[in-house]
Amino acid sequence: MKRILFFVAGCAIIAACNNKAADTTAAKTDSSSATANESKTAPPAEFADQKFVEIGKKMSEQFASGNMDEWASNFADNAVYRFSAGDSLAGKEAIVNYWKGRRLSVIDSISFNNNVWLPIKVNKSQNEKADTPGNWLLNWYLVNVKYKNGKKLMLAVHVDSHFDNSDKIDQVIHYMDTAPIKALGAK
Repeated sequence: MKRILFFVAGCAIIAACNNKAADTTAAKTDSSSATANESKTAPPAEFADQKFVEIGKKMSEQFASGNMDEWASNFADNAVYRFSAGDSLAGKEAIVNYWKGRRLSVIDSISFNNNVWLPIKVNKSQNEKADTPGNWLLNWYLVNVKYKNGKKLMLAVHVDSHFDNSDKIDQVIHYMDTAPIKALGAK
């Protein structure tokens, strides 16, 4: 009886090993054919180069320190800056004039905290009216502002920046929680 049990257990182990080998071979074949198919067709979106995160971090430091000329050098001449409320700035000069005026004349100090950075490369637009193919940097953060009049503000911000082929920003979409801004104005 013991011999039969050992024989059956041995056969089961050998059979189990053979199935794993067949499964592994099938998985390798499926994986290599999937890789071959993926290389033929790019996914609609994928992670982009980390250099865009480094550009974003450098821009945050430049803005916080008030180095607006260096900050402005990251924009393309034809850049468009859109705010979530519907306002927009067209052209590098308009963007720089607006933000340089705010940062140097109105804002005493500013800091960006709890940053989350996500570089994305859009290969195929999902909605041609809403997204542009190419490299995007998505950034979420909390901003703490102290104004020259002594008032303080903290709000959540989300910024999407699109980069042209020269790694200059040609499009920004700026989303922010306007409730704290409205409350600050009511004081």
